[in-house]
Amino acid sequence: MNAIPSKIKEQLTKVIIGKDELIGMTLAAIFAGGHVLLEDVPGTGKTTLALGISRSLGLDFRRIQLTPDTVASDITGYSAFDSGKQEFIYHPGAAMTNLLLADELNRTSGKTQAALLEAMEEGRMTVDGITYDLPRPFNVIATQNPSGTAGTSAIPLSQLDRFMVRLRAGSPDRAALKRILSDRSTGDPLDSVECVCTAEQLSEIVKECSLVKVSGEIYDYVCDLVQAAQDDERIDGGISPRGALALCRLAKAVAYLADRDYVVPMDIRSCFEPVCAHRIVLTRETRASGKSAEDILHEIVEKVPCPENGGKK
Repeated sequence: MNAIPSKIKEQLTKVIIGKDELIGMTLAAIFAGGHVLLEDVPGTGKTTLALGISRSLGLDFRRIQLTPDTVASDITGYSAFDSGKQEFIYHPGAAMTNLLLADELNRTSGKTQAALLEAMEEGRMTVDGITYDLPRPFNVIATQNPSGTAGTSAIPLSQLDRFMVRLRAGSPDRAALKRILSDRSTGDPLDSVECVCTAEQLSEIVKECSLVKVSGEIYDYVCDLVQAAQDDERIDGGISPRGALALCRLAKAVAYLADRDYVVPMDIRSCFEPVCAHRIVLTRETRASGKSAEDILHEIVEKVPCPENGGKK
């Protein structure tokens, strides 16, 4: 397998301690050409992870701190008349980059959130009737804090569906916290992160991931999981075809990181909740019972039978 993914992980473990699964799933999403929503309380390393990725991948990187007064043109850019040239000149916005960190996405207005839709789905933006292609590769890592709702605008399902995965960093255990305190006592570990991958090399990895094989039985397994979610009475809105495609794409990247050229059922199982939890809508009764989307999906994945041959054919 390409040695670069291991080198990237090695760099990220310098700044994200005790969260190998988070690192692996974030990288898998990027290698699958997807976008990542990091959701957790402040101070758990969401922004640090994004900064570490940008430095280790050597991508053109921009960060935008989203606030209630951020406007759509801050993301897409704008056209302004140049009196010297006697024409309108396009001034690129934050999204004209390889990796965009959209910090606290739910702190800005719905109109500004929607400005990301075309960019995330189609890799281009239209400003004043003119369409501009975004650089390749293009990935968005957005963060949001779910614990405080004052002054926030909930991200609509149509935009949540554009994110390949929603991940939660979680609090470190005691050993990891002790190492964090020690590592940061004399400096910032981000300063030690080295660039080990170029944009061209990342594009090649994305291509290699797309070539990972998926058997007919694995596709049947994905269809069974999606159907089980649609049939579940606790779910109002099921998993969209875009969600099913994202599940397969992410599973390919997970298999690639495991040094396999084919997807096995465990790849699908490990990706099911991160890919689908933010795409389903629970009934009011289910939400009142205290059950989360992850709880429901975990029950579904435990109930639906796996392919017997492991997906190799």
